[in-house]
Amino acid sequence: MYTELTKSYFAENSLVKQYVESYNQFVDTGMQQVIDAQKTIEPQIEGIVLKLGKIRSERPMITEADGSRRPLYPMEARLRDLSYTAPLFLEIALIINGVEKKTEDVFVGELPVMVKSKVCYLNNKSRQELIELGEDPMDAGGYFIINGTEKALVTMEDLAPNRLLISRDKDADETSAKIFSTRLGFRGKCTVERNAEGRIGVSMPSYSKPLELIIVLKALGMDKEEKILEAFSNAPEIRNDILLNFELVEAKNRREALETIGKRAAPSQPIDYQTKRAELLLDHYLFPHIGVGEDSRLAKAHFLCRMTERTILVAYNKRRVEDKDHYANKRLKIAGKLMEDLFKYGFQFLVKDVCYQIERANVRGRKISMAVVVRPDALTDRIKYSMATGNWVGGHTGVSQPLDRYNFISSMSFLRRVTSPLAKKHPHHKARDLNGTHFGRLDPNETPEGPNCGLIKNLALMCEITTEGNEKEVEGALRKLGVSMKA
Repeated sequence: MYTELTKSYFAENSLVKQYVESYNQFVDTGMQQVIDAQKTIEPQIEGIVLKLGKIRSERPMITEADGSRRPLYPMEARLRDLSYTAPLFLEIALIINGVEKKTEDVFVGELPVMVKSKVCYLNNKSRQELIELGEDPMDAGGYFIINGTEKALVTMEDLAPNRLLISRDKDADETSAKIFSTRLGFRGKCTVERNAEGRIGVSMPSYSKPLELIIVLKALGMDKEEKILEAFSNAPEIRNDILLNFELVEAKNRREALETIGKRAAPSQPIDYQTKRAELLLDHYLFPHIGVGEDSRLAKAHFLCRMTERTILVAYNKRRVEDKDHYANKRLKIAGKLMEDLFKYGFQFLVKDVCYQIERANVRGRKISMAVVVRPDALTDRIKYSMATGNWVGGHTGVSQPLDRYNFISSMSFLRRVTSPLAKKHPHHKARDLNGTHFGRLDPNETPEGPNCGLIKNLALMCEITTEGNEKEVEGALRKLGVSMKA
């Protein structure tokens, strides 16, 4: 019975299905999201703006020495040590003094193509057609061809973003709640820390020292003590700690709280500048996943209250600490997400280069032409470098590795490998141990011996990874069901 189920499952599902689907999602929506986040390119020239539109990728092509262009197939890329890449075209509109002059479809770079993805020529080909193209009909795809070498992107294991983790240091008698708040590629660690005396501090990126909890709540709009006390539950431990923290703060209203933060963030600056700096810190660096506008401040204050409550309850042993190794607190970055991070990194360089080229053309008095201003190498070179060397965004190494072709099973195993970002030199005993939540997700036997034991893992045979969904749709559905942002 089990054998028949397994056969029927693999008759419909490939072992690398999720990687191909993830890459397809990146091509369909991931690249466009990066472009939409940028929207415009504004060089240091008054009255000139470049508006960015739709991005699209064509099928892999090769330009020969005589200038002719024709389709490039995977086998030819392997034999001729070429990169199996597809050209990218982006709509760019030149706006001068608010008037849109013209919109051009500009070649901006080349994108490495995953074999058997929707951009690949081998997609949906029959067994006989694959043989005619010189391909192995049993090959599942899910890898790239860079300079003639087959490269696979190794799945990266990471802590889940926007998820609350409570930890406790028994030696220092300190309890902290941390969250990796992620929004549009920006990732910052926000923490709430409670020391042995009951003092509670809030830390966020771009600000080194912890801020008093009550000052942050008042600066976010909870300017009255009654409002703050109402936002917390009536548990005696929580009430006791909050009343203690009231005594540590002198600021009476929102304005004074912002000035206090501003004085620390921008000392010896005018008061107005300090206040604006404090508002910018709270809007853009404190829980950016909730929002970065003024309308999100109260929601951030309520979220901060929930974080504080959980920290206090753990400190009083009323609640357990979070298990970082529980797989619900982990996320796997697969090919599509890794490519999106790399594309975002390369596109930032392209934007800077376009600004430089426009400013240079303007100084020399030349007419601005998109074909001259946009240099495709700015994007292509950075993507190809990372794919060829494995050096990825965020300081990760070994993300792109040559595919193990020792035999069919070893290549399938290699494509389904999962690596942890933890350093192999350190013990990390708990991170290396088997966790009950690995059951059905990870293979308990397939891990190397030696320093990498437990840090390099493999997905179970029938494990599938869901690709990223639209958070806004989920939030909208929750609001319709009556879920409040304050809850």
